[in-house]
Amino acid sequence: MKNLFFSMFFLLFLLFFFASISKAIIPCGTVDPKAAACVGFATGKAATPTPACCRGLQQLAQSVKTVDDKKAICRCLKAGAKSLGVQDRFLSKIPDACKIKVGFPVSTSTNCETIH
Repeated sequence: MKNLFFSMFFLLFLLFFFASISKAIIPCGTVDPKAAACVGFATGKAATPTPACCRGLQQLAQSVKTVDDKKAICRCLKAGAKSLGVQDRFLSKIPDACKIKVGFPVSTSTNCETIH
């Protein structure tokens, strides 16, 4: 009986371990450099998003595998937006200008935890 208990415990441990590994969450260290070229437009200093901005965001969009990835990207972008003086009226135009579907409102006030 003891061996059965330990075997079951070990199997559960492995399941949880591999489940946590398979959740690919994109770190801010990946997000920030890809979004950096968008700062000029998002702060109102440039008339349009640069090609580098759109390329970086398209690469981010393609890297999304899970809802947790979307949430992580959202949190990273929000943190950067606050410190850089990003304005919603410009930020909200980027998805259309870059032809990117994000599936949620792009705003500094977006609640990243409600994204699905």
